[in-house]
Amino acid sequence: MNDIAIQVKDLRKSYKTTEVLKGVSFEVRRGEILALLGSNGAGKTTVIKILSTLLKPDSGSAAVNGFDVAAKPGKVRQAISLTGQFAAVDEILTGRENLIMVAKLRYLSNPRQVADDLLARFGLTEAADRRAGTYSGGMRRRLDIALSLVGHPQIIFLDEPTTGLDPEARIEVWKNVKELAEGGTTVLLTTQYLDEAEQLADRIAILHDGRIIAGGTLEELKQLFPPAAVEYTQKQPTLEEIFLAIVGNKEAI
Repeated sequence: MNDIAIQVKDLRKSYKTTEVLKGVSFEVRRGEILALLGSNGAGKTTVIKILSTLLKPDSGSAAVNGFDVAAKPGKVRQAISLTGQFAAVDEILTGRENLIMVAKLRYLSNPRQVADDLLARFGLTEAADRRAGTYSGGMRRRLDIALSLVGHPQIIFLDEPTTGLDPEARIEVWKNVKELAEGGTTVLLTTQYLDEAEQLADRIAILHDGRIIAGGTLEELKQLFPPAAVEYTQKQPTLEEIFLAIVGNKEAI
């Protein structure tokens, strides 16, 4: 099987007269977490929408799990799951009912067992029979990610999954995401939180002004940052310093 789970080549997209994507290219290997970094309006969500077949590109190509997103959208949707910026749970239903409903929609043979297993995996068993509307933000996000795992998708898109969460809830989500990748799931993560990318990503791509202007592991990106002259020890740059240096000085790349 091809080692590349997601392949994007020269992707372009405009909204009316505004060109959002100006030739975006990158790859994500199977079982890898790639963090797509960028400021508001950089085009991160547009990339996710194209890859999840919710939006058509103007030009360029994208393949997910070996299937072209434009030519084989049904095959792509069978392989993926998408978790957006806001938890897409039914707040009237209980946590268990949410999971059972999605399992039935995916035509799984044992929806109750699927629900029980995911509730246990995400630490929601005690709250399983409470309405999701009573959950904390972190619990709703965990339930949302659990819903995205029903049916064992091979590839998960997480579009700013910790937006609005408190630090403790963010750490819970980080733990869940790490476990997904350790289990072989491919994760494409978009985030504005640079510490999140540092914690989670195997590789990082920086999207700025409609293009990927830098990419690689954290250590590789550090090589793009000029070392500070120090007398005794060399301070390692943070990802925030690297990001700001790259975005603010593209000509140096």
